[in-house]
Amino acid sequence: MKNQDKNLIQLSDHFTCKRLLRFTFPSIIMLIFTSVYVVVDGFFVSNFAGKAEFTALNFIFPVLMIVSSAGFLFGTGGGALIALTLGKGDKRKACSLFSMIVYLSMAIGAILTVLGILFLRPIAALLGAEGDLLENCVLYGRIILLATPAAILQYEFQCLFATAGKPKLGLGFTVAAGLTNALLDALFVAVFPWGLPGAAAATAIGQCVGGFLPLLYFARQNSSLLRLTRASFDGRALFKICTNGSSELLSNISSSLVSILYNIQLLRYAGEDGVAAYGVLMYVNFIFLSTYIGFSVGVSPVVGYHYGAGNPAELKSLLKKSLFLTSVFAVAMLGSSLLLAKPLSVMFTGYDPELLEMTFHAFSIYAFSFLFSGFAIFGSGFFTALNDGLTSALISSSRTLVFQVLAVLLLPLIWQLDGIWFSMVAAELLAVVVAGLFLAGKRAKYHY
Repeated sequence: MKNQDKNLIQLSDHFTCKRLLRFTFPSIIMLIFTSVYVVVDGFFVSNFAGKAEFTALNFIFPVLMIVSSAGFLFGTGGGALIALTLGKGDKRKACSLFSMIVYLSMAIGAILTVLGILFLRPIAALLGAEGDLLENCVLYGRIILLATPAAILQYEFQCLFATAGKPKLGLGFTVAAGLTNALLDALFVAVFPWGLPGAAAATAIGQCVGGFLPLLYFARQNSSLLRLTRASFDGRALFKICTNGSSELLSNISSSLVSILYNIQLLRYAGEDGVAAYGVLMYVNFIFLSTYIGFSVGVSPVVGYHYGAGNPAELKSLLKKSLFLTSVFAVAMLGSSLLLAKPLSVMFTGYDPELLEMTFHAFSIYAFSFLFSGFAIFGSGFFTALNDGLTSALISSSRTLVFQVLAVLLLPLIWQLDGIWFSMVAAELLAVVVAGLFLAGKRAKYHY
């Protein structure tokens, strides 16, 4: 029993680098498994359905991500407020906030499903899709949209399982969802020639596993810090959750909008091959950025707890160790992306020599963005954990919206197609500077 208690990690603990990695590891794997959804879809669609269908999947996916981004709003903003409430010792209030978030998310998801299905075609057409590309976008997107409530809950629970003190259990649900998606993709696309509808159905079913099954756990008596109970509407708390989580919501919406802008620019400079090549880059981007986001999500309840408990020494220690670990991740990801550029390009586009050459060349430039991206992501998440939503939003919006939009519009005027690949590197580098300035400027206020 003693050894079991020794191995149990609690929010109130002192965290070494090793203990911090152990606590955040499940959140990292959760986010990676979630990002694997579109990667698995892309692999099977590209190799078994064709390049036209693969292009459509990549073209419409950013729009679908915008619809499900509410999960990040409630997960990060709600998780920070719940962790702060737990740090103050009010578990009953924490459970009430948790329940309100979950019930509200399901209602919003149902509304977004209806609106998404109604407006998907005009949105895709407005973005430049026409002919077969438009029809494929609508076909894939409408099936995915049916699972919007589950997708929102899944993104939400990725944050809230860590807040509940059960990151490993959250990992289990996410792994189950990811494996469901992968196995059904193989069955629906590779075995049964169902193409895009099959890939979309596999993803939707996987999201239901990750979003709805955790409800059964939290609905009954459990060993976590949280449980679904009756909840009264708390407008003041909801406003705090929304303002605090707005940075992550804005970050995800901005990333999707920027991806849409990239697709528009690539259609202009390289045609549909450019969109397909960018899709492969995004698969690696999803997985690598999921590592940074997962670490940020995992460390957030720890930061929120110690801030709520008034432990400035522990806050300082957490910041120092987190920046060190982010630096290690950055070097590892740059090296990995350069090493994996060729095999990944072959895996997704090996059937088309011209597309393969374009994808591999893009990788050699884009890889350097991973050296910088983690610091701004952590900086934004750190201020969310401190319940400073404004600062967090300023960091994330400068990273995902301002710098990337300016870069992808201006740099191609100088370097043509290479300017598009290089724009992410320039944007991430500028975002690191912004995050560093805020971290330095807010030390006196938060005593870290």
